[in-house]
Amino acid sequence: MPRERDPLVVGRVIGDVLDHFNKSISLRVTYNSRDVTNGCEFKPSLVINQPRVEIGGDDLRTFYTLVMVDPDAPSPSNPNLKEYLHWLVTDIPATTGASFGQEIVCYESPRPTIGIHRFVFVLFRQLGRQTVYAPGWRQNFNTRDFAELYNLGLPVAAVYYNCQRESGSGGRRR
Repeated sequence: MPRERDPLVVGRVIGDVLDHFNKSISLRVTYNSRDVTNGCEFKPSLVINQPRVEIGGDDLRTFYTLVMVDPDAPSPSNPNLKEYLHWLVTDIPATTGASFGQEIVCYESPRPTIGIHRFVFVLFRQLGRQTVYAPGWRQNFNTRDFAELYNLGLPVAAVYYNCQRESGSGGRRR
């Protein structure tokens, strides 16, 4: 696929969060039986619970790290908390899913208040088990720096969705 048509480029995930990479492993992220596809929209009420994540690969001795970030926190026009780390799972064996890994930063459901936010899932191949550790904070996380710190290299897969505050603020109607 030409880079200019790559949905990760069009959605500015490549550039804002990641450098160009070649996808080499399948990554399937599902909320309530609905697959995440690049640029699709999910309402906050549908992403309260952590998604089901399945990864490919063929060597069971290979382990992966999954990162979920919001590069638009707290608002797309002023993302001064970017990237906000929503989830971090390490030591995921190939051909399994996130539930088989070590959740080192627990899932925090997206709750955007202003604008349309991108929520990005990035999969990295680890050099070995128990070689990746939790950062001390969620705000101002940097996926590129994190990958460099733990020698993860370029991603092997990524996917993102858009999410914005649901219309209506509650309140009483007359």
